[in-house]
Amino acid sequence: MTQNALSKLLETNDWLMADGATGTTLFNMGLTSGDAPEMWNVEHPDRIRALYKGAVDAGSHIFLTNSFGGTAARLKLHDAQNRVGELNRIAAELGREIADAAGRTVVVAGSMGPTGEIMEPMGPLSYDGAVEMFHEQAEALKEGGADVLWVETISAPEEYKAAARAAELADMPWCGTMSFDTAGRTMMGVTSAAFVKLAEDLPNPPLGFGANCGVGASDLLRTVLGFKTAGATIPTIAKGNAGIPKYVHGHIHYDGTPELMADYAVLARDCGATIIGGCCGTTTEHLRSMREALETRPRGDTPTLEAIEAALGGFSSASDGTDDKGPAPRERRGRRRG
Repeated sequence: MTQNALSKLLETNDWLMADGATGTTLFNMGLTSGDAPEMWNVEHPDRIRALYKGAVDAGSHIFLTNSFGGTAARLKLHDAQNRVGELNRIAAELGREIADAAGRTVVVAGSMGPTGEIMEPMGPLSYDGAVEMFHEQAEALKEGGADVLWVETISAPEEYKAAARAAELADMPWCGTMSFDTAGRTMMGVTSAAFVKLAEDLPNPPLGFGANCGVGASDLLRTVLGFKTAGATIPTIAKGNAGIPKYVHGHIHYDGTPELMADYAVLARDCGATIIGGCCGTTTEHLRSMREALETRPRGDTPTLEAIEAALGGFSSASDGTDDKGPAPRERRGRRRG
């Protein structure tokens, strides 16, 4: 049954809308910088219900659970490494509650962010260690009622493979995105073309793969076009930030308006994305505009880079990473030891 929720929606819809920003929404509700959002699953469950319901009410088909930093490695920073099971399970249970009350099919996606550790040989985290941490989180999200696991903001290929293996061990369908934030590459040097090969060659490929976060919406769509050029066959996910972050009065503010995000959503669809959502800075107001635009604006031709730039603003780098002009992968620089 679990697999079918997302698979069925993918079979019967040209596009699906995901949710917006977990962090931005929780900060607006009073979360303090440096605090673990996952603690709110237990301390402020009504705020987490409101987070999820906001996305559902705005028209999202999929929302992510409040469990991005739910691995033992991340929770250890808050002395909560022994609460992985509890915090992830409750994140999913609260999501299940909201999804089941929606009156339509809404997919609860168990968010699994990076461990924050550097993988071997550059750092201390082994592949097996990463699999173990992701598997512990995956089992708890499954127990709480998540329909699908949603691996996001990954930059290292080995960490992506470890999360894929954890989903397989938990017998859960999964989706997985990487963050392309360094001249068209991930922080660890992965290009859009290399990521297509990585995802499609996995023994248990994801139901959807793509890009989230990164720099701005323009860069993200250039990466999505890169997936298309590389011949991706797996449904593509686009979850771009609402504009560019700016530091205003001591806070990070994203300058993307609901109108800009509506344009982004339609361009993402026309670039070939099937699952479209927002990342940092994306509020329910943005989501409502995105949903309306996706429903009312006809599908267009694949946009040119010039059209993307004109609608959403310039690119942060001249290269999309696939022309070998981007930065070399971090591994080659040989600096970091754990």
